[in-house]
Amino acid sequence: MLALGTLRAPFLLVVLAASVMACASSGPIATPPISPGTAASPREVNIIAREYRFDPPSIDLALGETVLFHIINGGLETHEVVIGDAAVQDAWEVAEAATVGAPPGPTPLVSVPPGSQGLRVVVRSGERVDVTWTVPTSTDPLIVGCHIPGHWEKGMQVPVHFVTPAS
Repeated sequence: MLALGTLRAPFLLVVLAASVMACASSGPIATPPISPGTAASPREVNIIAREYRFDPPSIDLALGETVLFHIINGGLETHEVVIGDAAVQDAWEVAEAATVGAPPGPTPLVSVPPGSQGLRVVVRSGERVDVTWTVPTSTDPLIVGCHIPGHWEKGMQVPVHFVTPAS
């Protein structure tokens, strides 16, 4: 009769090998072609904010398209979605830093200099806010970020990828 220990090691090796093979991939999954939204028929895009991340891990947009964002706060804290280039993200980070130490309650009102606003939407826990937005035609890199104090540093930022529309 074989001891249980002599069967355990080979079994564990098989399980480990199967796990490694299951995790291996041939590379990132390609974004399927999208049909860009128009003013009359915006394309719907979900952005879910949680502590301390956004889902999906990147946002795919076509230059100049109109989108209807469904911004959902699936976390327990207030979050914001700021869409803009690095200068916009920097401006909101500075503006929000002024709220550090504010008493609990609604997010204090903050603002940034004209021309550096980007798109900003604040969502409370469990809330969904819908906003229609037309993507700029510039290819400057865009980022989605949250600048509630400490959230950016904890990783609440994802890139925007510009994709080629379906033909």
